[in-house]
Amino acid sequence: KATSKKVITREEWEKKLNAVKLRKQDMNTLVMNFLVTEGYVDAAAKFQRESGTKPEIDLATITDRMAVKKAVQNGHVEDAIEKVNDLNPEILDTNPELFFHLQQQRLIELIRQGKTEEALEFAQEELAPRGEENQAFLQELEKTVALLVFEDASNSPVKDLLDISHRLKTASEVNAAILTSQSHEKDPKLPSLLKMLIWAQNQLDEKAVYPHINDLSTGQLEDPPE
Repeated sequence: KATSKKVITREEWEKKLNAVKLRKQDMNTLVMNFLVTEGYVDAAAKFQRESGTKPEIDLATITDRMAVKKAVQNGHVEDAIEKVNDLNPEILDTNPELFFHLQQQRLIELIRQGKTEEALEFAQEELAPRGEENQAFLQELEKTVALLVFEDASNSPVKDLLDISHRLKTASEVNAAILTSQSHEKDPKLPSLLKMLIWAQNQLDEKAVYPHINDLSTGQLEDPPE
């Protein structure tokens, strides 16, 4: 029952929060981790100069990683594959699923450009052999080739493959693989901590009435509704 919940005043809550000691160094490391993982190389370099926080990896590799990601996002998959191999050939050699998805994206771009014969040849020579080895790959290949069946693929049941979001998904997969190869987390820590904050508030809501952080962008405490 709501009436049985413990009521914590704003003054009490702020006192508890202020009692928690956070090292500035830890906060700076968290910010640097976000900038490096998300690829904000200029911001990371400036933050390093201003805070003295050393990034986990060479900032030059961020530029290379972002070039790969941008190439995929722009549909230049062949260029992206070359850039990945320049960074580290083992990334694609040891990740057949990623390589298939890049090749699948190449096929989608050929179809998008209306190069039907080239698309069919590419599917048969490059993707079909991989589909024979992996049932999941075969299903994805069949779905992609189905784009050629429809006169207007943009209104077909497989139209999602032509959406820009599919490029972004592939680009994110490549980005994560490069980070993993550099012994770096593929996801920044900050969003995970914010999700944990939301979870903790939801758990506490069952037991107490207290000031919330409703807007994560400001972090301002807001009194609960009466």
